[in-house]
Amino acid sequence: MDFLIFWLSNVPGFATPFALGVLGMIICERSGVLNLGAEGFVLVGAMSGAGVLISVGDVPFVALLIAGLSGSLLGLLFGFLVTILRVNQVIAGLIMVFLAQGLTSLLSRNMDWVNKPFAGLSKLNTGILTEIPVIGPIIFQQDLLVYCTLLFYLVAFYFIYRTSIGLRLRAVGENPDAVDAAGGDVILIRLLAVTIGTFFLGLAGGYFTVVVSKIWVDGISGGRGWIIIALVIFARWQLSRALLGAVIFGCIEALIPRLAAIGVQLPQYFVLMMPYAITLLVMVWSNLNPKNIKAAPASLGRPFLREERH
Repeated sequence: MDFLIFWLSNVPGFATPFALGVLGMIICERSGVLNLGAEGFVLVGAMSGAGVLISVGDVPFVALLIAGLSGSLLGLLFGFLVTILRVNQVIAGLIMVFLAQGLTSLLSRNMDWVNKPFAGLSKLNTGILTEIPVIGPIIFQQDLLVYCTLLFYLVAFYFIYRTSIGLRLRAVGENPDAVDAAGGDVILIRLLAVTIGTFFLGLAGGYFTVVVSKIWVDGISGGRGWIIIALVIFARWQLSRALLGAVIFGCIEALIPRLAAIGVQLPQYFVLMMPYAITLLVMVWSNLNPKNIKAAPASLGRPFLREERH
């Protein structure tokens, strides 16, 4: 029972960056913009959050905000390339990954941020609530961003499915020509969706450093941006399934250190490959299930040019 409680109490912390990243990806791709640069936006957010704490001091919420904004800043460049210049979206996304890898390595070394620990964001102290058997440490002993992530999902669900703004966002992803004919600004909607979506990807990266690791090293995301992309496909671009997928991967990542803590000997490389092996299985399942392919926005990856109405 102790093993189960300790394991489940760590799941929300491991699941939160996945949940934030997938939320950002869904907002972006619901507008029809294919984003394969998740790893890059996560890396930039992770470095920015760590840099703020190392340079400024113990201001974790400011660090998380800066992490999100840095993701949006890189997202503006990505959005400019794919919406205005109409660069191939696959290539533009991969460019963001390589650019972020080089940029974060260069800046962090020049600013002397590498391998410098900091306090970061701690879990909330809810007093007597944490003493409740079983559910106390699992539900009431988490950091504030875990609870904020649930709120983000509720707000995003309302706006995407219950407002005219969300309707336009979904319509742009399905049929941008119809939105343009109705007087909507397709380019502006897509650019806003990319900017907001990459904010959450940057915030996910900030969570890795500000809350989880509390240190910056090159490539700290460890390829989790690619897992986020797989989770979007698993979720079929639906928020409820996205949250479920994040929890599943959170369970997997939280289980590994728990097994090590009780003395279960696992080969190092087997442990390192587990999340990505599961990701591969998810991708195989997604391609074998035709419902997942049909669930993608109809205009995903297709650039919009007003003179090329169908």
